[in-house]
Amino acid sequence: MNKNNKNIIVTGSAGFIGFSLCSKLLDRGDNIIGIDIHNDYYDPKIKEKRFEKLNEYSNYKHYRIDICDKKKLENIFLNYKPQKVVNLAAQAGVRYSMKNPLAYIGSNIVGFAHILENCRHHKVEHLIYASTSSVYGANTKMPFSEHDNVNHPLSVYAASKKSNELMAHTYSYLYQIPTTGLRFFTVYGPWGRPDMALFKFTKNILEEKPIDVFNHGKHTRDFTYIDDIVKGIIQTIDNPATSNNKWNSDEPDPATSNAPWRIYNIGNNKPVQLMDYIDALEKKLGKKAILNFLPLQPGDVPNTFANIDNLNKKFNYKPSTSIIDGVSNFVTWYKDYYQS
Repeated sequence: MNKNNKNIIVTGSAGFIGFSLCSKLLDRGDNIIGIDIHNDYYDPKIKEKRFEKLNEYSNYKHYRIDICDKKKLENIFLNYKPQKVVNLAAQAGVRYSMKNPLAYIGSNIVGFAHILENCRHHKVEHLIYASTSSVYGANTKMPFSEHDNVNHPLSVYAASKKSNELMAHTYSYLYQIPTTGLRFFTVYGPWGRPDMALFKFTKNILEEKPIDVFNHGKHTRDFTYIDDIVKGIIQTIDNPATSNNKWNSDEPDPATSNAPWRIYNIGNNKPVQLMDYIDALEKKLGKKAILNFLPLQPGDVPNTFANIDNLNKKFNYKPSTSIIDGVSNFVTWYKDYYQS
């Protein structure tokens, strides 16, 4: 590792977004300390492949630990004294939170508390952490804006992420730790998560099996390509959160604070009908899907649409990958990875 470069801890480094982020940061010369539990929520083989690629870099160190393990996590902070931390470790998935809610309390709340405590005690310059579009829950005003309240989550997963935002605010206020929460909107692309729709759809279409289409295909989603997500994360890493000096407690803005705390949406700002998403996939695969229409699932929201004005004004953030190109890139990667 280069002693002249800053150390950045990235938790969830063998995950989809974590791997993609680490790759970009390593390419530009940052020292990355990756942390991942390598659990079996989805096929662990893809996590191992991601790790193998990251491990080729001399400026990468990897630790297989759970962020709920307070002592081991603290030792890593002591050893590397990171200037910045990106927390992407979390129990993901809306529907799985119906089956195993306590998994979310552990990783997403207890684990995050350990991250915050280490940032506090080791004088971390900036904490960036993953939130989610799911926090908008029962909100129906479109597009979803960070300036709207998000007090009605519809899943334990969403509630745990809303809790992260509140916990981060407390630490920003009490200890002046700059924290930035990023609400991701339906991330997709190469090296993605096998439990997500694009993976399942591709696999089943190729195998000529039915695909489950929830809400009878009437979903709209602000599908956001992985490279556009990573670009937004890096912009926030390089620009620590600051206080909003105009923040007014009589009319509080939910996206900012008089503490160094910020919330941003990262989305494509172009919602797509689920059926159009499937159509793009069918065209790239050259095969029609067998559709199994199902009702809206508990915890799901019918539509998502990201207002990204804040990120655009602050960092000139402009997602650039179309659904056609993004789906095409994913299929090319999928066929190469699985030799199909």
